[in-house]
Order: sequence, then structure tokens, then C-alpha cells
Amino acid sequence: MVATKRGATDTSSGASSSKKPRISDAQALVKAILAKPDTYPILDDDDDVRRKLVKLAQYARDLEEDLQSASQAGPAPKTMTPEQLASAVEKLRKAAKSGITKQMGWKPSCKTGSAKWVYDGVCTNPVVFGTLLELGGPPSFKMHKMDVDEFNNLLGQIQASVRHDHLYITGSHVNIRWSDSGEFKFSGTYGKWQPGEA
Repeated sequence: MVATKRGATDTSSGASSSKKPRISDAQALVKAILAKPDTYPILDDDDDVRRKLVKLAQYARDLEEDLQSASQAGPAPKTMTPEQLASAVEKLRKAAKSGITKQMGWKPSCKTGSAKWVYDGVCTNPVVFGTLLELGGPPSFKMHKMDVDEFNNLLGQIQASVRHDHLYITGSHVNIRWSDSGEFKFSGTYGKWQPGEA
């Protein structure tokens, strides 16, 4: 066994409050060990061995945490060509419009325009969702209220036919919820066309 030089002992393990120096020291240790796996000196001093093992263990833990954080954030949305983006937006628009329209059945509350509808969807690319709603980028909100006319302009006039009448989205706004996981929800009210509505 090779004796350790006292001046070369590491005193930074556990003492550093910054993650980067600890990782940098651990990276250097890993590099040194892997460069000479058969001849890397084994320390005689138990405290020095323990410090180096703790440093390597902490480095492994930091890498695990970084990996877990990256996986929870999800993969970065893939870059799309303008044509691919337009196609994805149109597909999302049609699905949302169809899903909302299918919910617009006749209820007594349609007479007052207070029947409720909710559309739950998933859009894994926030750029597509932001483009659908003309946000100028991915959504930066968790909840948003959008004017009904604006919502209808973006998705196309939403209406459903029932016996001798038509049903429309009513009220002044549509509620929009967005989650970083890509789940979203549109909700509002619908009913017969109300006097005074544009």
C-alpha cells in the first residue's frame, strides 16, 4: 500500500456549500481512478478513504437527482417545421372544437345560456398549444380567461343544432387551464343565442 501525502488530503468533503466544486472535485477523482484503475494508490488512512468514498457517493447522488429532475421536467418539445406546426395546431383545433360541440346537448338551462361545458385535452407540445391560442409562445399561465368571441375566432364558430334551434357558447369568457404536463381544460357556458350578445 502507498502512504498518503498529508498535504494532499481532501478537506472539502461536506464542507462545501456549493454543489459545483464538490462535483468538480468528484469528477477529478473519478477521472484519476479510471485513468489508472490497476495502479491508483490505495490510501492507508481510513479517514482519507472515507472522505473520498463519501465524495464519490455524494457525486452519485447529485447525478441521480439531476437525472430525476430532468425526467420530471419531461423531454423538450421537438422542433417542428412551420408545416408540421400548422398541421399539429389544426389537429388540436379540430379535436377541441368537436369535443366541445359534442357536449352541447339540450338542457333546460340552455334557455338562459347557463348550461355548462368542459373539454379536457392533452397537448404534449406547449408551442402547439400557444400557437392555437395565439399566445406568441408557450403558455405562461396556469389559468386564463379568454373572451368568447376571441375563442370562437381561434377555434372556429362553435355551435350545435337541436330540434328547432341552435346552441352557442355564451357568457363573456372561456376559462382556460394549462398544466406543464400538457394537460389542459377549456370550460364555459352555452345555450340559445342571448339578446344583446354580439
